[in-house]
Amino acid sequence: MYTTMNYWLFKTEPGCFSFDDLKGCPNMTEHWDGVRNFQARNFLRDQIQVGDRILFYHSSIPEPAVVGLAEVVRAGYPDFTARDPNGEHFDPKDSALKPIWYMVDVRYSSPMTKIVTLESIKNNPLLADMPLVTRSRLSIQPVTADQYRTICTMGGVACP
Repeated sequence: MYTTMNYWLFKTEPGCFSFDDLKGCPNMTEHWDGVRNFQARNFLRDQIQVGDRILFYHSSIPEPAVVGLAEVVRAGYPDFTARDPNGEHFDPKDSALKPIWYMVDVRYSSPMTKIVTLESIKNNPLLADMPLVTRSRLSIQPVTADQYRTICTMGGVACP
């Protein structure tokens, strides 16, 4: 039985899927699909669970930043977009019987009162060990409870 809440940073390019897009989804909930990195896939498949908290991060923009908070509402399950030959995330090696790629469902929680820029994260000594600072390419990254709370404080929001 799952008993420990974990914390994550999920990166997305706002031109593909933004925090506002999540807010506009039915029930402010959407599946987090298209992850095609094995380490991030393993997090989705094996570690991310219902109730885990997410720092929603906009990347590949002039000022990358944590813009809001979200929550996992469905644990890892096979990413069906990998089997759509017309989709941008198609993988011909993936099958329903032997899925390779996984996703979770996430729900919008709240926006940051003040966005927390990558620059401000890098300048905060309490966050020096975050994967975002030390190896920023991974699209899904673990975050400690203290790092999560620090970023919530920097963003002017109460930690859920």
